Amino acid sequence: MDKSLLQKAYSPQDFRKRGHILIDQLADHLDAQINEESTATLDWHIPEDERAFWNDFLENGDENELFAQILKRTTSVHNPKCIGHQVTPTAPITALTAMMSGFLNNGMAIYEMGMAPSAMERIITDLVCKKIGYNSDSRGFLTSGGTLANLTAILSARKAKVQNDIWNEGHEQSLGIMVSEEAHYCVDRAAKIMGLGEKGIIKIPATEDFKMNTSTLESELEKASANNIEVFAIVGSAPSTATGVYDDLTAIANFAQKHDLWFHVDGAHGGAAIFSEKYKYTVAGIDQADSVAIDGHKMMMLPTITTALLFKDGNHSHATFSQKADYLLVQSDDEDWYNKAKRTFECTKTMMSIHWYTMLKTYGEGIFDEYVTQLYDLGKAFGNLVQNEPNFELAIEPNSNIICFRYVDANLNLNTLNDLNANIRQQLLEEGEFYIVQTKLRGVHYLRCTVMNPFTTEEHFRVLLKKVKEKLEAILSPNN
Repeated sequence: MDKSLLQKAYSPQDFRKRGHILIDQLADHLDAQINEESTATLDWHIPEDERAFWNDFLENGDENELFAQILKRTTSVHNPKCIGHQVTPTAPITALTAMMSGFLNNGMAIYEMGMAPSAMERIITDLVCKKIGYNSDSRGFLTSGGTLANLTAILSARKAKVQNDIWNEGHEQSLGIMVSEEAHYCVDRAAKIMGLGEKGIIKIPATEDFKMNTSTLESELEKASANNIEVFAIVGSAPSTATGVYDDLTAIANFAQKHDLWFHVDGAHGGAAIFSEKYKYTVAGIDQADSVAIDGHKMMMLPTITTALLFKDGNHSHATFSQKADYLLVQSDDEDWYNKAKRTFECTKTMMSIHWYTMLKTYGEGIFDEYVTQLYDLGKAFGNLVQNEPNFELAIEPNSNIICFRYVDANLNLNTLNDLNANIRQQLLEEGEFYIVQTKLRGVHYLRCTVMNPFTTEEHFRVLLKKVKEKLEAILSPNN
């Protein structure tokens, strides 16, 4: 059998050569983006054109140009004008840890398939539990994203609060959770995956400033009970994805304790505020939660996708999944924290703990304080600039690094204004210099920015607002 391709694929010399070239390319890309030698955050193409390009490249492209083309044709999150989605510009050192994870490929289902990263994971999650305010009885683990973390937390809640052994025996009763109407859609998805159905998602109305209206909790719980729905959990947002607004976690905690409900905090985006001396007040009450999800790939400069799921009572972190895999796992009377497949949804997962551990070892936890504080300061600064612009308004004064704003004109109706703001955003996208997104809040279309790059400045915001006004003028011009 000819093994020449295998020998080529596993050649240390070829790997070394390609690796050196790629590191140089990434370093040059980082330098160009941060120092803005390259002005564009993305080179926009419609999906069919992009697919056609890569189809042709697979057949005819120069393999030595592959990495360069990927860099050219993807969104650069390291550009200070990339202020769209909640994806962090990764700390460059984590590109090295990602490479190590990909190369070593330790699946971490059981201890001997991930000894170092399993130990690191315990150290990391213990530290995050401590920052939340939990005691030494708490435990946690890392999992593949906020969506999976929220699903796992609600599964844990069901196991802890519902008397039936639903995991093994199924259920017939109507179960439900309470969550703000402004919460991330993944909470609804988790509830439906669990078979709660639409009626099992008790949507709590939001206040004018988009927080969960905790004054309605008692009445909403009474309604659910009258409809024979057994509510077992309530979810607070820290913050909501669309607006960046934090729910009142203390009020939710008090309600949950009164009614013996599981209290979960979806802190996927803003839970990292626990590290900020200036902004940790935003998560006041988080220490009362039964479980908390925090994304490392949002506000902690880590690669996608890695999330910490933390439990106030560490016993719950072990109890969610009970099923046999005798060829892998053995029953143990001791705390079996190092065999991850017993505790996580995944059986195999990446060595994500080495990203967290390397950041802490290299820079200390102060790096997270600096990062969160800088971005939240920038969010407030952008909000102030918008407020001082005539014919612009904020959806809400920024609570975090998420800013929703729009152009307004008393002479135009809502539909026209919605179309106008959507048009502006599309033009910005196609131009490619700035990357921002959009959202609809109560039927109103807003331009939405999430400041994720610590090298973004107020001057960038001024330039963005100037560009928005120029596009408005062109659209509204009688000759257009």
